[in-house]
Amino acid sequence: MQRRSFLIQSTAMASGVCLSACAPSLEPDKVQSLSQALLWLDQLETAPGVKTTGAWPLSAVLEHLSQSIEMSMDGFSQPKSALFQNTVGAAAFQVFKLRGQMSHSLAEPIPGAPVLTPSPEWRPAANRLRAAISRFNAHSAALKPHFAYGTLSKADYAVAHSLHIANHQDDIAIHKLA
Repeated sequence: MQRRSFLIQSTAMASGVCLSACAPSLEPDKVQSLSQALLWLDQLETAPGVKTTGAWPLSAVLEHLSQSIEMSMDGFSQPKSALFQNTVGAAAFQVFKLRGQMSHSLAEPIPGAPVLTPSPEWRPAANRLRAAISRFNAHSAALKPHFAYGTLSKADYAVAHSLHIANHQDDIAIHKLA
């Protein structure tokens, strides 16, 4: 346990030294909470156009985000080892949390998650994400360990989900009226 605390504190301190120089500031339109995620979904639905710039179509991105939230309540089917979760995974989450920003491969599915079903119609996936957020907000039972970060409190899971959504916003362009 002391080794884990040392690793997390060392990583957090190292990243803290680098916070102002290494971490770009969050853009004003970036989701910073699950409540803001719902507002962002409103923007998507009322925008004159929305497209992705990454490997996945918008429906797949939204489905992936839904899967992550749903699995926090239902369980991840292919978790990393407890050793990984309690060292590297926990440290990574603490760094993301301190930076207020997550960075991960935006085209990597959740291990063991059902295959994403890309569709040109993205609104059903947006509705699924809304439902997942609402279900998470109302959820009062114990949450399942994250496949990489391990056991998280509900507050930390909310942060993880918000950072995850914000990271995927990097691949989503909302066209606004001029």
